[in-house]
Amino acid sequence: MSVERPSHLVRRLLVRQVRGVFHDSARGEAPVVASDRALYPPGSVIRRVHGDVTSMMIGGVGALLLQMLHPAALAGIWDHSRFRDDMLGRLRRTARFIAVTTYAERAEAEAAIARVRQVHDHVRGTLADGTAYAAGDPWLLAWVHVCEAVSFLDAWMAYGEPFMPVAEQDRYFAEAALVARALGADPVPESRAEAMALMARFRGELAVTERTREVARIVLRQPAPSLGLMPAQAMTMQAAVALLPGWARRMHGFSMPVVARPLVRAAAFALAGTMRWAFKAQK
Repeated sequence: MSVERPSHLVRRLLVRQVRGVFHDSARGEAPVVASDRALYPPGSVIRRVHGDVTSMMIGGVGALLLQMLHPAALAGIWDHSRFRDDMLGRLRRTARFIAVTTYAERAEAEAAIARVRQVHDHVRGTLADGTAYAAGDPWLLAWVHVCEAVSFLDAWMAYGEPFMPVAEQDRYFAEAALVARALGADPVPESRAEAMALMARFRGELAVTERTREVARIVLRQPAPSLGLMPAQAMTMQAAVALLPGWARRMHGFSMPVVARPLVRAAAFALAGTMRWAFKAQK
């Protein structure tokens, strides 16, 4: 009878725990299988960026913290979702949408996009100042998209590919634009420079209220899915805050001593390396 090597056991348990976070086994969800007939072919920059577990977790939290600075984006989350009771479910659905649209068969990706557009059609309301908002508004979708694209790419560059050429960065934005446009976003940046310019255009619309602070607390202090993942989750949250643009950290009122930043970065590097080691054997 063969005995499983300790390293193999650790890998298997770690992968199982992480997959348990991203896939609802009670609903029969399984990891998305990469297809050669996806929206993005093998070798696409976006497949490289979206394939790293740690940087995607960090970038995902960072994107949420950026998105909620827009009153209409925050209202859509507050008024039309159960995130306060089911934050894990919301994160799972977002992560699965990204995985499906990046790697799954084209037909499956297009069906996922159609479902999200249908949901957006019913998400509308009025802000406290009387301004109407709608999740399907192309301008609002542009904000949601640019926050995600910038956060995912910045996290990948911080913890996966620090010397990524500008041309490759631009290629990522151009590839990500495909799904953004299919969802109805407009305008959609196709380069790093266009993404930075678009974020700057939104700055005047951003605001922080007590509701913003409450949602940020819910995101950053959510219970870990298991005791074993508590350290990784705490590090992920700290790394996401550190990744935010300085102006966004100041708006949120987040403070991180300069001396603490190298420690957070080192811990995130260690986690990223461990995750890649664990998942490499699964490919």
